[in-house]
Parts: sequence; C-alpha cells; structure tokens
Amino acid sequence: MVASVLVEALRAEDPGITPNSTGLPGLAVVQQVVGALLTWGLVACVAGLVVSVIIWALAHHQGNYAYSSGGKTGVMVAAGGALLIGGANAIVTFFSGLGAGI
Repeated sequence: MVASVLVEALRAEDPGITPNSTGLPGLAVVQQVVGALLTWGLVACVAGLVVSVIIWALAHHQGNYAYSSGGKTGVMVAAGGALLIGGANAIVTFFSGLGAGI
C-alpha cells in the first residue's frame, strides 16, 4: 500500500522542457569559445605527448628508469586526454540520451 502511494507520488507529468538553441542570446559565442577550448586542449595534449616521448627516450637511453617510467606515464596521460577531448561531444550526447530515457 505504502509502496504504491510512493510510486504514484514519484510519477510526475512530463513538463515538456527540452534543450533549445534559442532560449538565451549569445549561444553562438559560447559554442565558439568551447570549440576554441577543445582546440587548445588538443594542442596541449600534442605538446605533452612530444615532451613525454622525448623524456622517455632520453631517460631510457641514459638508464634512468624512474624518468623513463614518468615519460611513459606522460604519454598515457596525453593520449587519454586527447581521447576524452576528442570524444567530448559523443560522451555528452551518449549520457544526455541516457538521461532523456529515464
């Protein structure tokens, strides 16, 4: 009895609100800024990858395995960052679709 009352209380009407591109002014500017941030992030990942590979190679050549390990970690972090930045739209779209289905 109590459970059915709770289920009914939690069921609400769909308010009909969906994302739109006309609600607030300046959306085009925000999209340009976020696109530029994506570009800067990818450039930073490339720079981090290059520096990490150099550190990895030089440290390995000199027999400094602590720095070599740090270079390997830097390569993985840069690659992971590029993966997440490059897939940001797909990741957000995926979870937005999941949220819409709740």
